[in-house]
Amino acid sequence: MEPVKRMKMENAMVGFQYCFNQEGQLRHRETQEAFVFNYHRGEYKRNHQRYQALGQVITEHVYRLLEGECHLQRVYIPLDAKENEPKSLFFMSPGALDNPKGLVVLIQDQGVIRAGQWSRKLIVHSGLEQGSQIPFIKKALGDSCGVIVMNPNDNFLEIKVEEEYHTDLQNTSTNCPSPVDPEGKEFFRIPKRCSSTPEEHVRYIWDHFVSKCEARHVAVIAHGYGGLVFVDLLLHRRQEVQSKVYAAAFIDSLHNMWHQVLDKKTQEWIQRHCRKWVLSSRPIDRPVTFVKVDCPQVSAGTQSHESAPWICLQSVFRFFTRALKAKNKVPFSRAVIVTRSKSKQGLTRAAFGGFSPF
Repeated sequence: MEPVKRMKMENAMVGFQYCFNQEGQLRHRETQEAFVFNYHRGEYKRNHQRYQALGQVITEHVYRLLEGECHLQRVYIPLDAKENEPKSLFFMSPGALDNPKGLVVLIQDQGVIRAGQWSRKLIVHSGLEQGSQIPFIKKALGDSCGVIVMNPNDNFLEIKVEEEYHTDLQNTSTNCPSPVDPEGKEFFRIPKRCSSTPEEHVRYIWDHFVSKCEARHVAVIAHGYGGLVFVDLLLHRRQEVQSKVYAAAFIDSLHNMWHQVLDKKTQEWIQRHCRKWVLSSRPIDRPVTFVKVDCPQVSAGTQSHESAPWICLQSVFRFFTRALKAKNKVPFSRAVIVTRSKSKQGLTRAAFGGFSPF
């Protein structure tokens, strides 16, 4: 069989070779063995294409779980897209924008992963429970919150270019680089309007959805590059974000306050409302101190970037609970006590937190 035809056949068959068992682990349908990347020894191109094909299968499988198991809805953007225009999408729970309880927004890392995934690698080798966002979604829904699952890496429609059309497409293309598949053919990338970059994608969803929600309590969970994207949103929508978001959880975030120039008020807001889980060998939630700190930092309980979200799940939601209680806390007012030995000017300072109003 010719190499190109053989690759195409493997690309079509790989999705039927593997499936997820009841525990959410990826296994070969016949042998029940885990996925092995180096299946064809010494043939990187074949192995890479096989892995890419599996990635597409995982993406569609997770999408189905978001809809079927988590009961989320696909939302296509931009809202004013024409019929044949390339569109991006994200997921949202029914009534999320009208939920007074609150809203939890998930922003993933950069790369090939799509909505509902923290790490494709972890999904392949450890299963959906550890590598997908589904446990976070279920936890938020269980707390009666609405959920929005961003899809910041869904930026282009890729079309495999036949040689005779390549010149014409080059003349109408943007400056986006054209990737090459294992067969040696180029893909022509068509940017998706309002979602051509992760930053643009998140900003569009904020402007058209999150900013208009009735929820007074919005929490954000950002992993890796997702943290940088959220800080970029904070830079461009400072007042709106600070008035809506009561807490942001950064998990091994790539944001950098000294590269993403923030004003003093924004820095103070981050210090009060954000927490960062950093890779560390220390037990989870132990304080971790660096020279430059933009917000409280604690150990993620792991040195693995891919595993950090799963390990931090319970810690993140405990942080949200405490942050929400602090936001809703009514200042405690002690009764004013007048002692016999003191006059009106001698009202106990303790009643006013150590400060006398007189």
